[in-house]
Amino acid sequence: MGKFEQALEKYAKYVIQQSRSNLTKQGNSASGSLYKSLSYKIQGSKVKFLSNKYGVYQDQGVRGAEGHYADKATSSSPFKYRSKMPPSRVFDKWIKQKGIKGRDKKTGRFITDKSLTYLIARSIYRKGIRATLFFTKPFERGLDLYGDEIVLGYIDDNLEDNLKT
Repeated sequence: MGKFEQALEKYAKYVIQQSRSNLTKQGNSASGSLYKSLSYKIQGSKVKFLSNKYGVYQDQGVRGAEGHYADKATSSSPFKYRSKMPPSRVFDKWIKQKGIKGRDKKTGRFITDKSLTYLIARSIYRKGIRATLFFTKPFERGLDLYGDEIVLGYIDDNLEDNLKT
């Protein structure tokens, strides 16, 4: 393994480790499936980062149909709810893991889980999902830390190959 590949490996490991750390700190990993799905593959001179499909929405956020969160990251997100709400059934497992119980505002009685998941889905549809940047920040920080090492490794490896020929 050349110096370039070693530098890419260091960079990729750093990004995954920091992304997982961010997920844990932010409390955004109820089931741990996003945390576990984070990985990378080095193919030639490229690093490919892998995760569950919804990871990109957690990272970059989603603008709501009726507005969005005031932070810059969410307002510049390429994703937006337009006409369809997220399916409420996807929140069933999440509310059970978090131990969330909904209450009726007027009477104080508990509402059904089905009603609660609908209310959560409607709120997300209207407001969107706040950007966490759990992956973007380590990705950019890693470039600052390992960018020079990656470039020098590439130069060294290619210089050695050129001198041999």
